Amino acid sequence: MYCRNCGNEVSEKTVMCVACGTPPKAGNKYCYNCKTETAANAIICMKCGVSLKGENVIEGEGKDWLTTLLLCVFLGWLGIHRFYTKHNGIGVAQLLTCGGCFIWNLIDLIQIINGTFTDADGHKLVKK
Repeated sequence: MYCRNCGNEVSEKTVMCVACGTPPKAGNKYCYNCKTETAANAIICMKCGVSLKGENVIEGEGKDWLTTLLLCVFLGWLGIHRFYTKHNGIGVAQLLTCGGCFIWNLIDLIQIINGTFTDADGHKLVKK
């Protein structure tokens, strides 16, 4: 298996790539199966045909779902839920624009409820 961020060969059980310091499936630059460079939005590897969709999402290690939901509902217009999930750059942008006039906050709220919102490390939110 190869790290999707840097292409370094890693073990199947590896939690973090020793070459780049990210979770091996958190990137989108390389195919984890054959190490071919891939487009950031590719859903299959053009060389080996393996599915890349969902490979960059890691389950079970993320921030608490309920906490993120409550922060988004009550303080979302300030981007506080983004700071909580380590999306600091987006958090600052939401803070300065009041959540993009609440539209950005609404989109985040929908993603949190649908279960598609991830933290900055690519982990899904965990329902505890």
